[in-house]
Amino acid sequence: MSADVETQQQESTNGTSKFDVPEIELIIKASTIDGRRKGACLFCQEYFMDLYLLAELKTISLKVTTVDMQKPPPDFRTNFEATHPPILIDNGLAVLENEKIERHIMKNIPGGYNLFVQDKEVATLIENLYGKLKLMLVKKDEAKNTALLTHLRKINDHLAARNTRFLTGDTMCCFDCELMPRLQHIRVAGKYFVDFEIPTHLTALWRYMYHMYQLDAFTQSCPADQDIINHYKLQQSLKMKKHEELETPTFTTSIPIDISE
Repeated sequence: MSADVETQQQESTNGTSKFDVPEIELIIKASTIDGRRKGACLFCQEYFMDLYLLAELKTISLKVTTVDMQKPPPDFRTNFEATHPPILIDNGLAVLENEKIERHIMKNIPGGYNLFVQDKEVATLIENLYGKLKLMLVKKDEAKNTALLTHLRKINDHLAARNTRFLTGDTMCCFDCELMPRLQHIRVAGKYFVDFEIPTHLTALWRYMYHMYQLDAFTQSCPADQDIINHYKLQQSLKMKKHEELETPTFTTSIPIDISE
C-alpha cells in the first residue's frame, strides 16, 4: 500500500515471535471525512473484531490497513481494480467477498472455527436488524421506529432469558461481532437523524452493550460517531458542514443506566 494509507498492527507478544504465527492483513474502508482513520463500514468492523479476537489469542498476527475509497492509491487499483473493502489477505491470497471472508476465517485461519458458533435461534434473532435502521432513517415515521423497537426488544428478551454476557454464552462469537457494530450505528445514527434512542428499560440489552464497550475488540475497531453519521449523510446525498469535518472524533460508549455486575 502507498505511504498515505494508515496502517495499524497487532502482533503477538509475550515472547512469541510474530513469525511463529500467520500474519493476516485486513483492508478496510477509511473514514469518508479524513481518508485515514477507520471508516463506518459494518462488514469491515465485523471482520476486524473477529480477527482482533484471534490476534488476542495469539493464533495470528493482525495488520489492518485503511484505504480511502474516494481516492484509492494506484497500487490498490492495480491489485484490486473496483473491489471495495473489506479484503482479507492471507499469505498472499486475497479474499474479496464477504461470504468468502467469513468462510476463510472459519476454515483456514487458526482458531477461527471456534468463533463461528452454530445457533439458528441467534442467527434468526439478529437477522434484518440493520434493514430496520435504514428504513427508519429513510421513512422517518413512527411505524418504522416501532418495527426497530420491537426487534430490539426481542434481542433484549433473548439476553435476559439466557442470562449470559454475550449472545450465545459468556464467550464472544461471530454473532456478537455482527450485532454490536449494528447496535452502535442504531445508537449514533438513530439519535442524530430521527432522535431515536434505545429505551432504558431494555436493561439486558444495555448490559450487553456495556460488556461490549469494555472490550478492545470493539473499541479498537469502532468508527467515530462523526464517521457513522457521515456514512448515512452520504447515502442521503447530504454534505457535512465544514465545522463537522473539523470536529475532534468522538466515540459514544456511555451507558444511560446503572449496571450492577
